[in-house]
Amino acid sequence: MKYLTRTIWILSLVSLFTDIASEMLYPVMPIYLKSIGFTVVLIGILEGLAEATAGLSKGYFGKLSDEKGKRVPFIRIGYSLSAISKPMIAMFIYPLWVFFARTFDRLGKGIRTGARDALLSDEATPETKGRVFGFHRSLDTVGAAIGPLFALLFLYFYPNQYKTLFYIAFIPGLLAILLTFLIKEKTMVKKPTNNKVSFFSFIKYVKTSNITYKKIVAGLLFFTLFNSSDVFLLLKIKEAGLNDTWVIGTYIFYNVVYAFASYPIGIIADKLGLKRIFVFGLLMFALVYFGFAFNTKLSIFFGLFIIYGIYAAATEGISKAWISNVSPKTETATAIGAYTAFQSVFTMLASSLAGVLWYKFGATVALLTTAIAALITIFYFTFSIKSEPAVNV
Repeated sequence: MKYLTRTIWILSLVSLFTDIASEMLYPVMPIYLKSIGFTVVLIGILEGLAEATAGLSKGYFGKLSDEKGKRVPFIRIGYSLSAISKPMIAMFIYPLWVFFARTFDRLGKGIRTGARDALLSDEATPETKGRVFGFHRSLDTVGAAIGPLFALLFLYFYPNQYKTLFYIAFIPGLLAILLTFLIKEKTMVKKPTNNKVSFFSFIKYVKTSNITYKKIVAGLLFFTLFNSSDVFLLLKIKEAGLNDTWVIGTYIFYNVVYAFASYPIGIIADKLGLKRIFVFGLLMFALVYFGFAFNTKLSIFFGLFIIYGIYAAATEGISKAWISNVSPKTETATAIGAYTAFQSVFTMLASSLAGVLWYKFGATVALLTTAIAALITIFYFTFSIKSEPAVNV
């Protein structure tokens, strides 16, 4: 496994520790916010603002990373901001402070994402992109499974000690920061320029990018527009009769499947083609949503979550590997940053759309709409993109 370089290992471990910190707070964040006086409306505004900050900043900082020809400073600053924000949320309960701290966290994600993924791409060849991104997603998702599990155990022994959990989350975050100092900057990806980078310059990039990139991003964003938050799947199994502990346990189970499947699926993708595996992932996604729309048996829901973990493993890292393979090497951070920026906006729209459909017509209509959109995306990718030329040189 010589293709798993020292840098890839370090970046993957950094993501693992960061996700442990973030995901141990994910199940308790709304509970904690309500305990300090936040209403449901305020929580919604907070999360919407935070995600918008992360999403839009990904495009800007990705472009900035390419223009400066550097990756490591963006990675280090981004992970540092996210780690520091965890105890900040627990220090004071003033709404404006909490808004500031939460936005600080997501800004960190926006700063690091494009540069990190570009560095992963730089460490791989077009023939190993699937396994490299798959390996990174695997360790990242291991953290996403460990985090909520730790939170469940901690709150079992120390009920309602939410603030303490926020302080504890700083420990894996600090480990992630320290690991970033082991990453060595590669030779300048591009000679630095004095070009001014505007906040929305990534929009211009999409217009001037090559046709293959445009086609891939168009299909990905159409799918994203209907791919609502996993919260809706958890809500469905909650309605089916699972208590809160089992709902969180199911979420952990899904992440375990996702983690273990990401790397082997990445290897398969390098052999069979990134597009084929991505389309296979979409097929699994459609199957899951059709199943959730009509199923009422708890045992089948668990089976569907296994399939859902395989879908995530076949699409999340694979999509970035695919984009990096069809983008010039000097523009990788911009290409991935632009996509993830639009993806964040479309994800917010998707959850809003699903919420409206769920409220107006019920869960079955909302879930079926998403499944049908996935099938449309499958046909689009199958017939609109015939080959996968690698231009990342």
